[in-house]
Amino acid sequence: MIKNISDCLEAIYNLPLNQSLSREHLLHSSFLVGKENNVEIYYSPHNEYINKDAKVIIVGITPGFQQMKLAYETLRSELANGHSLEYGLKKSKIAGSFAGSMRRNLIHMLEECGLPTALRIKDAASLFSTERNILHTTSVIKYPAFYKGKNYTGSQPMINKNKLLSSYAYTIFPEELAQLPSKALVIPLGKVADHVLTNLAQEGKIKQTFLTGFPHPSGANGHRRKQFEQRKEALIKAIFQWIQERA
Repeated sequence: MIKNISDCLEAIYNLPLNQSLSREHLLHSSFLVGKENNVEIYYSPHNEYINKDAKVIIVGITPGFQQMKLAYETLRSELANGHSLEYGLKKSKIAGSFAGSMRRNLIHMLEECGLPTALRIKDAASLFSTERNILHTTSVIKYPAFYKGKNYTGSQPMINKNKLLSSYAYTIFPEELAQLPSKALVIPLGKVADHVLTNLAQEGKIKQTFLTGFPHPSGANGHRRKQFEQRKEALIKAIFQWIQERA
């Protein structure tokens, strides 16, 4: 099983160019980083890049296959065009972070929470474009996790019931946060990420301020609008309290 990108770089170069990568290409032993019972974790390049200048850190549960796919396709293309590995990793991060409808839903909620006003930026969408330099995106399970071949959702099995998942959430994830600015605002998406952050805070393993009760923006979360409306006022208050303390 691989441990880092150097272990699978040859396999990345061998991926086909200019075509859509399939599950057969990526959910392959060449990229397997860990397995326990019905849980498998595969390497993905987009969470290698760490933005140490971030003001906002958005945290999901784990990258899904679609994010993984975009990250690999982007990195493979950048390397083929002669760009450096570091540049390719950064571009794969931009391409893969909460891609698709999830990003659109997330941007809408961040806009309504007043985050752009607090940060004095044009809009929430710019965090994923012109203001990307102040954003870091990651997941409590750094690499794509799958349960019985499907995207892991955080519930089956629960993170603390699986040693592999726990090692990522409670050892590897806080090590990443330790490399990021203490004044940054952490926004965990959904109850699972929220729970992990709360546990880490109780254990004194994180230094950043984090929001609580931010709904997961996935289209599969049919209750996200109702959840957001219930928490909206508290989220706005927490964001502006953070920006005042950061000043």
